[in-house]
Amino acid sequence: MDCPVPNLRQTRVLVPSLLITTLMALSIACCRPSLAADGPAASDHFGDGRFHNLAPTTQPGFGGTLKIVWRLMTDKPADAAPARPIQVLPLTQADLLAAPGASLWRLGHSTMLLKLDGKFWLTDPVFSERASPVGFAGPKRFHAPPIALENLPDIEAVILSHDHYDHLDHDAVLALAPKVRRFLAPLGVGDRLVEWGVPAAKVEQFDWWQGVTIGNVQLVATPAQHFSGRGLTDRDRTLWASWTVIAPEARVFFSGDGGYFDGFKAIGDRFGPFDLAMVETGAYDKAWPDVHMQPEQSLQAHLDLRGRQMMPIHNGTFDLALHPWTEPFERILALAAEKGVSVSTPRMGERLDLLAPAAGQAWWR
Repeated sequence: MDCPVPNLRQTRVLVPSLLITTLMALSIACCRPSLAADGPAASDHFGDGRFHNLAPTTQPGFGGTLKIVWRLMTDKPADAAPARPIQVLPLTQADLLAAPGASLWRLGHSTMLLKLDGKFWLTDPVFSERASPVGFAGPKRFHAPPIALENLPDIEAVILSHDHYDHLDHDAVLALAPKVRRFLAPLGVGDRLVEWGVPAAKVEQFDWWQGVTIGNVQLVATPAQHFSGRGLTDRDRTLWASWTVIAPEARVFFSGDGGYFDGFKAIGDRFGPFDLAMVETGAYDKAWPDVHMQPEQSLQAHLDLRGRQMMPIHNGTFDLALHPWTEPFERILALAAEKGVSVSTPRMGERLDLLAPAAGQAWWR
């Protein structure tokens, strides 16, 4: 990967800088969604035109921002990206249709395909080559998706955690729309989808602790500690969330992005124990402690959630921080072994049985 171009997303999401102002000006992405009039107003964590976390989060300020930008441009480790191609297990639509229920396939960074109650559910679909507002710069994928968008089966629901570029892919959303029955999104994110051209009848928006039951599957948008925005002027104009998915076969948690907070325990107390907890483990740094967890915190979040099996996500696809790309896997496995926590690390495209999740291989080595 080119340097410093791969660091653009992390630079942008922390605070604005002159470096990214120029690039964002070139972006065709919509920067400020037209929020539904009755959505944010009904939320008790929306005020002054923005959403807020349950607890205050720190921001680095202008001086701290310059230091972060400088580190991202000059202090990248040599192993921030893989030295050789990552093994990906190709998938076909026939493979997916023939697979039993209670199945999960990791397709990338935070993109997971689940088969529950006889239907398919897709989280944070990112299929583009770069997690960026433009196609010629920004973090580039380490690997191709295991299956092309056009080969995916019909999707009952796309489940969105927030609107950052490594979680919400404009082109993927529009390509998926004809085969997706519903898009489930936090407040404001759904308005963005409609502005992009997704039929409004397919979009449903939720505040924290709100949800919907589809067939025999209950989905609840649960709290997270993070932030949102796709430009220089729209920070926190849309909500961010984690998700709880309760199906007849299995109970699953999807963290999306976020720092560690006591909301994990509240979610665990209310909806746990979980058969599988997919917990963010990657793109962390001491310079942004409130919005991304260190591996020690990821493990504690899993314990708070009362998870039976942990699956570290938000890693292995993009270079979004300053740690070696393999570090999140190695750290979380060592920490989990100390605590006797079972961890699954499936290869990209490998089926994970939610009823008997295998540990998986150390494929990143």
